[in-house]
Amino acid sequence: MTLRLEIVGNAMQMAVVSLDPGRTVYCEAGKFLFKTANVTMETRLSGPSGGGAAPGGTGAAAAGMGGLLRQGLGTAMQVGQRALAGESPAFQYFTAQGGEGTVGFAGVLPGEMRALELDGTRAWFAEKDAFVAAESTVEFGIAFQGGRTGMKGGEGFVLEKFTGRGTVVVAGAGNFIDLNPADFGGRIEVDTGCVVAFEEGIEYGVQRVGGLNRQGLMNAVFGGEGLSLATLEGNGSVILQSMTIEGLANALKKAQGGDKQGPAGGLFSTHAG
Repeated sequence: MTLRLEIVGNAMQMAVVSLDPGRTVYCEAGKFLFKTANVTMETRLSGPSGGGAAPGGTGAAAAGMGGLLRQGLGTAMQVGQRALAGESPAFQYFTAQGGEGTVGFAGVLPGEMRALELDGTRAWFAEKDAFVAAESTVEFGIAFQGGRTGMKGGEGFVLEKFTGRGTVVVAGAGNFIDLNPADFGGRIEVDTGCVVAFEEGIEYGVQRVGGLNRQGLMNAVFGGEGLSLATLEGNGSVILQSMTIEGLANALKKAQGGDKQGPAGGLFSTHAG
């Protein structure tokens, strides 16, 4: 049964989820807004996974201990991966008790939200700040993609991976744009900050823009594009956002009179003494 939710709002959308008794959703710390009194909240250091301890019993004590050990190691690994990604290690779980409950979630920036339905055949990958909430039947993981360029540049290298069956809610800044690289010759190149999510089967990478030649430096210094672009290849759904976090931060800084760098991005800026 599909999770019942409504995405409301315009400039700053939120997801209002209706939970059947016993049904659970989880979110990233900081994405929770409100809940009804019959919905319990529990904070854990791990997301749902397919693993678990073996059932108890006279002949299963060793297996049970082994299962608990594997579960503990899996939790520690997931916490470490999320710390490496710069994310909170904690998840919050919400379960309706004794009747239908309601929970509200939102992203952290003005923009859209989208409910993705997983049917178990294809995973979805999301930018590390896009994830908002998901059903407990959806497994959470960290995927490192983008190659050596992405690792060095810190752009588009850490992604979150969702597998299993159920609903995942993601959020982005500005408006969403839906594309399929197959409609554009099989490949598109985008600003690394514009990627929100994409289906399994899309090959993701990061490439230099013109290297360190004259035009590459012009793009980086005066074009504001940096030295890298994300590449998306294959046949599948891609969700992009029209605003980047960096772009929003720069706009706010400029509006507050804090932009003292000029068009060269600080390369040739001067500071008053």
